[in-house]
Amino acid sequence: MVNERRAILSGSTFEEQIGYARAVVDGDWVHVSGTTGFDYRTMTISDDVVEQAEQCLVNVADALAQAGCGFADVVRVRYLLPDREDFEPCWPVLRRTFGEVRPAATMMVCGLADPRMKIEIEVYARRAV
Repeated sequence: MVNERRAILSGSTFEEQIGYARAVVDGDWVHVSGTTGFDYRTMTISDDVVEQAEQCLVNVADALAQAGCGFADVVRVRYLLPDREDFEPCWPVLRRTFGEVRPAATMMVCGLADPRMKIEIEVYARRAV
């Protein structure tokens, strides 16, 4: 087991304002925070839920790469959406990413921090050592 604990930051203004990390590497585990569809370089977000899901996955992939792993290492995923009707249109995007991996998954309907946010994705991964 790797004895390491470090924070991974994406540059999102939310991380600084709220006080959290995009991901935390804890030994061989990687905990990726709920990640939205914001493009963190420009702090812009699409109005389209599918485009937001795609950008969420870009953001998650970046955090995983910085942690030394990828989507193949994901063991758990949570999808958070304010509107349950928005989930099914995202399925093809999610299936492309996780269809071969088959992590344990949960979808929850809940409010998100900003009304522009239509989906948030959180993952847990285990790095191969």
